[in-house]
Amino acid sequence: MMEIDVVIDVVCPWCFVGKRQLDRALEMRPGVVTEVRYRPYQLSPETPPEGVDRNAYYEQKFGNSPQFQTARKHLRETGEDLGITFDFDSECRIANTLDAHRLMRWSLSAGAQNAVAEGLMQAYFEQCKFIGDHDLLAVIAADAGMDRKLVAELLASDRDKELIAQEVANARQMGISGVPMFIFDGKGALSGAQGAEMIVKAIDQLEAA
Repeated sequence: MMEIDVVIDVVCPWCFVGKRQLDRALEMRPGVVTEVRYRPYQLSPETPPEGVDRNAYYEQKFGNSPQFQTARKHLRETGEDLGITFDFDSECRIANTLDAHRLMRWSLSAGAQNAVAEGLMQAYFEQCKFIGDHDLLAVIAADAGMDRKLVAELLASDRDKELIAQEVANARQMGISGVPMFIFDGKGALSGAQGAEMIVKAIDQLEAA
C-alpha cells in the first residue's frame, strides 16, 4: 500500500489542476493509495496579511505578453477538462497562505484534508474569495466537517505558524522550487501538474518495484 505527499500552495492554479489530476489517478487505481497528505509551500511568503491585488501582481510579475495570455488560455482549457472554472477576470486579492496552510494541517488529523484543499481552491480560483479571511476559512472547515468554533479559535492564535514556516523552509532545502510536487512513499517524485496517466504510471512503477 502506498502513501502520497503532495507539496502545494493553494494560490497556485497548477496545484488545483494537479489535485484534480491526482483525484482522477486515484479513481484509476482504487485501493492502492492508503493516504494522501497535502504539505505546505509558499510561493510568496512575503505577501502581507491584507493580501495583494491579483491583477496588479500578475501585471508586475508576468506583464501582459502574448505568451502569458497563451499560458492562461491553456490553463483555462486544462481546468475545464477537469471540471474547474477558473475566474481570472473578477477582482480578487491574493492572500498570504500561512493561515490556509494551518487549516490544511489541522484538517489532516480530522480526516478532512481533501475536502478542505478542494474548498480553499474552489473559493479562490472559482469564486475569487479572499482565503486570508478567518471567517471564510472557518466556513470552509465547517463545510468539510470540522468544528467551526475550534478552527476559529485556533486561527485567532499563533498555533502552528512556526511549524508551517519550518515545513516550507524544509521543502526549499530539499530543492523544491515549484509546485505541485508529488512524492510517492518517500521513494519517487513527480514535479508539476502531471496528467492522471503519468501519476498512475508512477504509482504502478513503485508498486511493482
